[in-house]
Amino acid sequence: MSIFRLPPFISLVAAYLLTFSPVQAMETPPALNSLMILSEVAERCTEGVVNISSTRIITTRDSSLSPFFNDPFFQQFFGGTFPGVPKKRREQSLGSGVIVSADGLVLTSSHVVEGAEEIVVTLAGKRELKATIVGTDPRSDVAVIRLQGELGELRPVPLGDSTALRLGEVVLAIGNPFGLSHTVTMGIVSAKGRADVGIVDYEDFIQTDAAINPGNSGGALINLRGELVGINTAILSRSGGYQGIGFAIPVNLARAVMDNLVRSGKVVRGWLGAGVQDLDPQLAEALHLGDPQGVLVSEVQSDSPAAAAGLRRGDVIRKLNGEMVDGASRFRKTVAALGAGTGTVLEVVRDGAALTLKMTITGAPRHHQDEAVLDKNAGKLGGLSVAPVDELARQKFELPVRLNGGVVVTEISPASPAAQSGLKVGDVILELNRQEVKNVGDFDKLYRSAARKELALLVFRDGQAGYLILPR
Repeated sequence: MSIFRLPPFISLVAAYLLTFSPVQAMETPPALNSLMILSEVAERCTEGVVNISSTRIITTRDSSLSPFFNDPFFQQFFGGTFPGVPKKRREQSLGSGVIVSADGLVLTSSHVVEGAEEIVVTLAGKRELKATIVGTDPRSDVAVIRLQGELGELRPVPLGDSTALRLGEVVLAIGNPFGLSHTVTMGIVSAKGRADVGIVDYEDFIQTDAAINPGNSGGALINLRGELVGINTAILSRSGGYQGIGFAIPVNLARAVMDNLVRSGKVVRGWLGAGVQDLDPQLAEALHLGDPQGVLVSEVQSDSPAAAAGLRRGDVIRKLNGEMVDGASRFRKTVAALGAGTGTVLEVVRDGAALTLKMTITGAPRHHQDEAVLDKNAGKLGGLSVAPVDELARQKFELPVRLNGGVVVTEISPASPAAQSGLKVGDVILELNRQEVKNVGDFDKLYRSAARKELALLVFRDGQAGYLILPR
């Protein structure tokens, strides 16, 4: 291990930090006063950052064999020694989390607690508490857990406003890299609104050069007012370690997901009811739009929030809630992340005139939903989430182009019937009880008619299809 001295530019950074300080310098030299303030922020916020140790049961099987060996009929002949029978082992993982309420709510990354059977949280004073999962949202990589037992006095980290972050603003990353508890690193906001990185479905990342390493996932990104502005989630690295590019989930997105999970245990994505496409100079010129900034409305669905607000085909959406719109993909993800019931303001250009449209986005009606989420009590597959086999799914789960139908398993809730079914994330369900599953609607309809019966699933996994039988 190599040890390096701090670079000499620290005095310049310290002078810069003074402009963000809520404390006025009295008779202390500016640089020294700024460093004292930085230390106070770090020391105060580390008390609200925790170490998360999760234990999960991993089920493995010989991938060259069909999943129908889960069937108890076969197991009674071949027993647990047969290579196709699932084998279970315990696996532990370490991550970080941020206390956000005095009654023990902790924000973290979904992948830190995914499938956890047991969660132990270590506070700053080395006190250990158990925790339970309130809810997870793998599509944004946000999870909420709740501390159990005698909580004592907690020190929640106040939530800031991630939209107020500026490029070059100094931030602190606090977490537990490589198990080194409550490590603080410093950097700047390198970029905002990083989308299409390919980590999760809904991306609007803050990019930072504050050192983030394995174990930092779920930890805090803090501004110099001591507010939580992001949840550290991933790094871009060729070595697996820090190389100056880290990503954090904006706290505004994490807060919206948390509110949904606490309220209902699931996330209801926002739905506008309008189709949009990217604008480029050629399209803008052909439609006599002038400036190609924004997205073009290609369709407006009836009985939708967009229709009710007066949005029309051919309109150009320039701003969403005061923020410039710079692409159709990011626009759709931003609307989805806002969640149902959110008041939204669109700044639109129509026939050369500027308009402001106000609306409340809703959750998508069932026939518009792009996924099916089964409640934990919904039979043998309760706790399962599936989505269409589209281009995004093919890239994320490395699915072959030849799969034109079916639904892909995107999430399995821990301690649910689905978790015991033998299915795993990335499986594609092609048939249900010998009937073809073409899309999410087919799956939803077929499953609800057979949820309490024996299920025969044709499942595509690891390059081949096989039957998975779930007895009555």
